[in-house]
Amino acid sequence: MDPLSWGEILVRVVGQFTPVWIALIATFVLSIMFKRKLGLYGKLFDSTIGMIGFALVMFWVFTAIFGNMIMTHDPLAQISGMKNKVPGTGISGAEDGIYEYYLLGGDALARDVFSRMVSGSRIVILIAPLATLFAFMVGIVLGLPAGYFGGTFDTVLSFLSNLILAFPVILLFFLLVTPEIIATGMPNYMAAFLFVFPVLFLCVLMYSRYRTRPEIINVVFPLVMIVALWLYLSLVSEVGTKVALLPGFLDGFDVPGEILVVFVSVVFVNSPTVFRIVRGLTLDIQTRDYVAAAQTRGEGPWYIMLWEILPNARGPLIVDFCLRIGYATILLGTLGFFGLGLPPESPDWGTTINAGRRLLSAYPHAPLAPAIALVTLVLGLNLLADGLREESLRD
Repeated sequence: MDPLSWGEILVRVVGQFTPVWIALIATFVLSIMFKRKLGLYGKLFDSTIGMIGFALVMFWVFTAIFGNMIMTHDPLAQISGMKNKVPGTGISGAEDGIYEYYLLGGDALARDVFSRMVSGSRIVILIAPLATLFAFMVGIVLGLPAGYFGGTFDTVLSFLSNLILAFPVILLFFLLVTPEIIATGMPNYMAAFLFVFPVLFLCVLMYSRYRTRPEIINVVFPLVMIVALWLYLSLVSEVGTKVALLPGFLDGFDVPGEILVVFVSVVFVNSPTVFRIVRGLTLDIQTRDYVAAAQTRGEGPWYIMLWEILPNARGPLIVDFCLRIGYATILLGTLGFFGLGLPPESPDWGTTINAGRRLLSAYPHAPLAPAIALVTLVLGLNLLADGLREESLRD
């Protein structure tokens, strides 16, 4: 079977992403139609830079969502004779139902580079935003009272955050994901501590808002907290480990150990920086007149922090959230590149780049595809953050 030309490869690759193009077009059309009703998100479509960044980010989000429709092969499957084959190489004697080409070539273990690139997007899109969100929950829950109350509480938390930030990030990552540290159960204990902050945030958020409405506090609030606690315990508990907080029949789901380690590491490293940002914003905003008005009305401290200060800090926090997802993406790629955290067969982009770099001079296609994917996603996140910053400053 003759190999495909570069033009044919491009046409086929673009065709494989058809679900993504359809989803992108629909998203942009609907967003532009209703942008005046969508707040800061709608204003994003008045910024060219913001739209470009949003398009790049959503391209990979939709790629992760429609991955099964896009991939041409199983990302872990090996096909005899396809080791280190160049892009567009045909599969000899391909059976019915098997895509007849490796569009972006094969890697050193005869796996399809295109399918591994697409599959790797799922890992990045799943871990980076969720880990960043959890880091923001930790930073918000600790940063708001530290800036609002000050005193010893602020001093102690600021010292601890500075202590963590004093360590080089990569070295701290290496320490957290080494087998010796994992064997002590440290990541599980850290997960049990860090993952409780979203539950605390939800608890205080609802109680501070609806504490004067008994029909919600007495009925809805307990139900929400029971579900939240069950999700928390299912997330951190794993039967057979040192943190088995739930019996097996109540444990709704288990997070693979290697993903939990990486997830906890990203949350732990990003939380101190978010804490300092939230603390600084709180120190500034609490001097505003509307905060003084809320205090005069007799509102409680947590109501003021969560419903007066936090909404008015959303602009800088949203921008930083986008940037921090990019940092988390780079950190995930760095861990994978050094073979830490995720298993060696994982299709995440960092691991794939590391596997292909040994033969980079002879077969550049294997590490080049995931490297371009990583660059475009991080570039999109940075452009998106620039667009959001530009529009938030106009408010």
